[in-house]
Amino acid sequence: MQTVDLTGQFLIAMPNMADPYFSKTLTYVCEHNEQGALGVIINRPIELTLKDLFEQVDIPLEPMRWEAESVYFGGPVQMDRGFVLHRPAGEWSSTLAISSNTGLTTSRDILEALAKGEGPEQFIITLGYAGWAPGQLEHEISQNAWLSVSASLDVIFDLPWDERLPAAYRTLGIDLASLSEDVGHA
Repeated sequence: MQTVDLTGQFLIAMPNMADPYFSKTLTYVCEHNEQGALGVIINRPIELTLKDLFEQVDIPLEPMRWEAESVYFGGPVQMDRGFVLHRPAGEWSSTLAISSNTGLTTSRDILEALAKGEGPEQFIITLGYAGWAPGQLEHEISQNAWLSVSASLDVIFDLPWDERLPAAYRTLGIDLASLSEDVGHA
């Protein structure tokens, strides 16, 4: 199967997605190449606030507007590790550059900067990520598990979590209720 580069795309879970980790999710693909794919789910908040997270990692948090914000379930891989999806990309110790203005960072220095109000203005923190082996994502797409569409950073960073999936569907001009769960080819 030919590999396509879906970096910077949204993966929209189809209504027939039975996997409880991915049912009704919107995933942002941070990297996709011949070694596989990596993404973070951006519409599944967990019962952990940024204030709670910063206390757990022992980083003093100055009062800030984000302390009540949710942390997200990013996917079932390395769920004990934090991933910060942010713009602008900036320069941090461990960042995967997704585009010229977006990065995914796993190093503590970004958390320390955020705690002081010096980090990126727009970010989402997830615990865990979604990963696919070589060819796995392409196979899942061919099996009608996912739709892919160009991602909008405004959807990620400017909309509340519960509006992100419907907004991604709208970019395709699709009404969620009209999607079929059947696999087929024209």
